[in-house]
Amino acid sequence: MNVFRGFNHPDRASSCALTIGNFDGVHRGHQAMLALLKNEAKHRGIPSCVMTFEPHPRDYFAKLMQKPDMAPARIANLRDKLLELEHCGIDQVVVLPFDARLATQGPEDFIQRVLVKGLGVRYLLVGDDFKFGAKRAGDYNMLDLAGQQLGFDVARMNSYEVHGLRVSSSAVREALAKGEMEAAARLLGRPYSISGHVVHGRKLGRGLGASKEGAEDGFRTLNLRFPHWKPAASGIFNVEVHGLTPQPLPGVANLGIRPSLDPSDVNAGRVLLETHCLDWPRSLGAEGGYGKIIRVDLLHKLHDELKYDSLDALTTGIAKDCDDARAFFAGRSVTGPVPTK
Repeated sequence: MNVFRGFNHPDRASSCALTIGNFDGVHRGHQAMLALLKNEAKHRGIPSCVMTFEPHPRDYFAKLMQKPDMAPARIANLRDKLLELEHCGIDQVVVLPFDARLATQGPEDFIQRVLVKGLGVRYLLVGDDFKFGAKRAGDYNMLDLAGQQLGFDVARMNSYEVHGLRVSSSAVREALAKGEMEAAARLLGRPYSISGHVVHGRKLGRGLGASKEGAEDGFRTLNLRFPHWKPAASGIFNVEVHGLTPQPLPGVANLGIRPSLDPSDVNAGRVLLETHCLDWPRSLGAEGGYGKIIRVDLLHKLHDELKYDSLDALTTGIAKDCDDARAFFAGRSVTGPVPTK
C-alpha cells in the first residue's frame, strides 16, 4: 500500500476509486465500506484510495476554539490506522493535513481542486451522513450532481449494524471508555490494540518487586507512546504482546499518564502504554525489547489508573494486577479467546 502526504505527488495514480473519512479504529462498518470500494475499483481497473485527515478535524477546531473537550478521544494512532487500511487491501492512502486552508475551503472548490484535479476520482463512495467543505455545507446530493457534470460516479453506503447496533467510531469510543473490551472487539472485528516501537522509559519498574517470588527482574515494562493526549481507553488491562516471540506473550499493561509517578519524569506526562510480560523470555535478554515493533492487544480491563502513596504500595498494587492477570489467562485457556463476532 502506498501512503502519500497530500495529493500532489508524482508517484500517485492519475485516477482512483475513492472514499473519504477519518477511519478512526477502522471498525467493521469501515471494513464493509472498504470491501465495496475495492470491488468497484477492481471492476474499473483503477486503484482503491482512502483519503483521511491528520489531525482529526474536530481536534483542529477544538484547538482553534480553545475548547479541548470538543476533541474526540482517539481510538488509534496514525500508524495503526494505516496498518488496518493495508490489511483491508487498500492500494493507496492520501493523508491530508487538516489546517486552516482545508477548514475554510468551500465544497465546490474541494470537488474541483482535490477530487477532480488532485486525485482524478472516477468513483466516490461516502457514508450516509457524509458532510464536507467549510461549515459542512457539502453533502451527498451536491456530490451526486457534481459527479454527473464532471464525469465520476457517486455512491452512498448505509450504516452497518451488528446485533442491531450501528457500528461507528463513537460506539467504539463509548465501549472503550466504559472498559467493555469484548464489546469493542465485536465492533472492531478484532481485539483493540496499540502498536509501535518500544521506547526507553524511566526504568523504575525493573527495581520494583525484585525481592518478590517470581519477580527476580522486578516489573520490567515495554513502553509504547500513544501520540494523542486523549486516548479512547485508559486504565490497567490484561494484554497479549505480539512481535517478540512466535507466540503472543500474556501480560498486564497500564495505558495513561501514570498518576502513580512524578509527572515530571522522562515521560513528561504524555500518554504511555506500559506493558509487563508475565513471563519474560530469557532468550530475549534483559534489553531485548527495545527498538522492536510490537502490537499489544488489550483484552480485559482490570481497573482504572490508581494513585499510590508510596513505592511499596505501588509494588503491592502491581503484584496484585499480575496475579489477577494470571488468573484471567488461566481461565481464558479454558473458555477460549475474546469473541469478535
